[in-house]
Amino acid sequence: MDELMAGGMIQKVLLVDDEPDILELLRYNLEREGLKVLVANNGKDAVKIAKTERPDLVVLDIMMPGMDGVEVRTTLRALPEFKHTLITFLTARGEDYSQIAGFDAGADDYITKPVRPKVFVSKVKALLKRSTGERSETQILESNGIKVDLERVLVYKGKEEIQLPKKEFELLVLLMSKPGKVFKRDEIYSHIWGSDLFVGERTIDVHIRKLREKIGDERIKTVKGIGYKYDA
Repeated sequence: MDELMAGGMIQKVLLVDDEPDILELLRYNLEREGLKVLVANNGKDAVKIAKTERPDLVVLDIMMPGMDGVEVRTTLRALPEFKHTLITFLTARGEDYSQIAGFDAGADDYITKPVRPKVFVSKVKALLKRSTGERSETQILESNGIKVDLERVLVYKGKEEIQLPKKEFELLVLLMSKPGKVFKRDEIYSHIWGSDLFVGERTIDVHIRKLREKIGDERIKTVKGIGYKYDA
């Protein structure tokens, strides 16, 4: 059980499959091991749950109606906080094709259905152990006097802790994920607010202004007519 803890916290697994029986079977066996298990039966719900719950591991069925597993993986990987999150594909397709498609799509591993519960649990435990080993390197962003603890959702300016609302925090994480990179306005909208949500034209400017007030004007630069960048 100890190996399923990270920093004193129970590790989370997000299972995504459009077959209820499979979800229930896999969830039951993982919960018996002391894990917190989140489930979704479609891609859009999976993305929403992942953004809210920040799972340590995402297990995705490839073949789902609407938003399939590859699309979910692509959407999550585009977000800075999921850049290093372990993602595994679960598929009933032929083994050779699944392996090629899975790794081409950026999966960390793949599991072929049908899978015996004991084998599945062992695979998940091995992946989570790997995740725990990598966490210390992937959960901290630090540049130009600002430190962001992604796991604990904390921001420090030197030794001072800064309180940021959710959107300001997400905006800072995005900019700090690639210091010096110019993020275009539409790219920022897509990452922070989502392409299907209408926000006012000045929404980004307002959030940038508030963020600058808290972390310092010199750290976030405006690239006129294009967007913003975090100055390293």
